[in-house]
Amino acid sequence: MIVGVPKETFPGETRVSLVPAALGPLSNKGLEVVVEAGAGAEAGYGDHLYEDKGPDCVKYLDGMFAFALFDGDDFMMARDPIGIKPLYYGYQKENLYFSSELGAMTLAGVDEVHEFPAGHYYTPKEGFVAYYQVPEIQDHILTDIDETCDLIRETFIDAVKKRLLADSEVPVGSFCSGGLDSSLVAAIAAEEIPHLHTFVVGMQDEKGDVSDDIKAARVASEHIGSTHHELLFSEQDYNEALPVVIKKLESYDPSLVRCAVPCYFTCKLAADYVTVVLTGEGADELFTGYHYMKHFPFDKLNMEARRCIGNLHNINLQRADRMGMLFSLELRVPFLDEAMVDLSMKIPPELKIREHHGAKIEKWILRKAFEDTNYLPDEILWRYKVQYTQGAGCESLGEQLAHQEMSEEEFQQIKAENPKAIINSREAAYYFKIFREFHPQDSIIGSIGIWTGFDFAEEREQVRGTMDGDLKHDYEEEDEKTKESKAA
Repeated sequence: MIVGVPKETFPGETRVSLVPAALGPLSNKGLEVVVEAGAGAEAGYGDHLYEDKGPDCVKYLDGMFAFALFDGDDFMMARDPIGIKPLYYGYQKENLYFSSELGAMTLAGVDEVHEFPAGHYYTPKEGFVAYYQVPEIQDHILTDIDETCDLIRETFIDAVKKRLLADSEVPVGSFCSGGLDSSLVAAIAAEEIPHLHTFVVGMQDEKGDVSDDIKAARVASEHIGSTHHELLFSEQDYNEALPVVIKKLESYDPSLVRCAVPCYFTCKLAADYVTVVLTGEGADELFTGYHYMKHFPFDKLNMEARRCIGNLHNINLQRADRMGMLFSLELRVPFLDEAMVDLSMKIPPELKIREHHGAKIEKWILRKAFEDTNYLPDEILWRYKVQYTQGAGCESLGEQLAHQEMSEEEFQQIKAENPKAIINSREAAYYFKIFREFHPQDSIIGSIGIWTGFDFAEEREQVRGTMDGDLKHDYEEEDEKTKESKAA
């Protein structure tokens, strides 16, 4: 969707937002509301709230949304706190345009395009106003493990159940890769939805062995009793999907593109059965789940987590939204409930990454919170963290293709000709070349998110054996007898 308004109504340098959704235009007593929203937004609610609260109405919305509200000659626009839903604005001649996707701007011939900031609203009178920011770090508050586990468990179960609310005719499912995050979401949802549809994708090698996520998801789905669906894709399928993914993703960041391809296949599979799916996005940011974070000293760990949460809007959340919308599928993200984000900033870093028997366990306190609850079997609850691509078995396919299709000379030329773009590898240059075929605006380059974790080898390496191999967390506590014998 793309909308144009006279530029003079938007004085000065500006940004604006809109978003994809289940809702269409709303109206009430002369108000016109252009809304694309997700979980937490109710048709007819936003305009009444605006009448009562004015622009502050956004502070009373709980969920993912973006909207443009027109009240006679006045208007406001807003985007949800974390930026789960996308929005762009741009200038062309005497008009200001806003759209939910960069591609709409390209089709309209809009050259100057910018991203609307998350957690902001705009009015002609006030300009851009930040109504939300990721909470400040207060990680001295929760030090008791049992209390912290109770709070995590209660808050997260509420967050999942809240996102199950939908019209009875709207089928809801869940991603279930067999990793901690999506499996935990699916397990809680399965308590509320009998025969919940769950989805996983992966690859099969020449010996017929399937990737780790396929194996893990089978264990998780059997435990929670879901109606489980698998899709196996080939290298040819991957290569054919890649240009489509980059066009729709609207990014050339290697880590984002890599993860977007299996996400594309998962959404394609899910769309055959449901119109809404829950995902585990956000858990790694809240609970420091990336392996590169283990390099950080504890006093810097929550600072990095807070930075990552603030950057989700144009990285992982952009991937989830774009791939879902390509198949008219709405993705909901319970980990990014505001209460969960707030809670995460109160948890000490030594409870997030826990040193145990000489090794570091990522997301330790989240795992601990659901230990002995029977939501998940231990082999899933304590499964070693792998990236989307690693679990699906396709982590190196994009890089291989890039090296086949692009020379070192062409890489260096593309890098030199585009100094504002971050192009640090032949793979990035290959993706950038495809990206520019569909999105030629120079102005948007500054809004493209680049994931810094991709600079660390452990986030890129081939990973196998998290289910039937030796790559497992040693999480069990020693009993008193074992401790005594060691001491003796």
